[in-house]
Amino acid sequence: MPFDPDKHRRRSIRLRGFDYASPGGYFVTICAWRKACLFGDIVDHAVRLNEFGLAVAQAWRDLPNHYPHITLDEFVVMPDHVHGIVFLLDEDDSIVIGAGPVVVGAGRRPAPTTTTTPPAPTGSARHPLSEIVRAFKSFSARRINTLRGTAGVPVWQRNYWEHVVRDNADLARIRAYIRRNPTQWTDDERHAAQSH
Repeated sequence: MPFDPDKHRRRSIRLRGFDYASPGGYFVTICAWRKACLFGDIVDHAVRLNEFGLAVAQAWRDLPNHYPHITLDEFVVMPDHVHGIVFLLDEDDSIVIGAGPVVVGAGRRPAPTTTTTPPAPTGSARHPLSEIVRAFKSFSARRINTLRGTAGVPVWQRNYWEHVVRDNADLARIRAYIRRNPTQWTDDERHAAQSH
């Protein structure tokens, strides 16, 4: 069905007025296209990645090579999604936790992948979260489509979910959630029958 702006109302689900290029920690969740289990399986409460899942993990690990002003934290590739924490570093390339007194975070709402800020021409530029997620999705999708011989076929859903890391307690909670995620796969009715 073609896009009809009168029927398909897309609105921004980002935190209004928040600068997603500002230093801080961001918890992101990115789902596979149509939530297909493309990246592997859960076996005995552990992730067993296939070649597509390994390509996703490699694309994540490579992000700092393309974006030197980020630091990656906890990360997991699940069969149909990924969770990760990205820190956008401050001017001194230091990690900042917390979004400041005005911002309370965006919750776990999907954020558009489209970058609205044009990339700066220098290699030392700071980049918004949306550009980093877009690049990750693009790098991993290209590799997966090369592996499966399906150029241009979607790998990822259009949006992603983000949450601004508020403080150290929030960071610890998110890290624990990411680490536990494979063990809770069968708790979800959608996945219980798929697990071994």
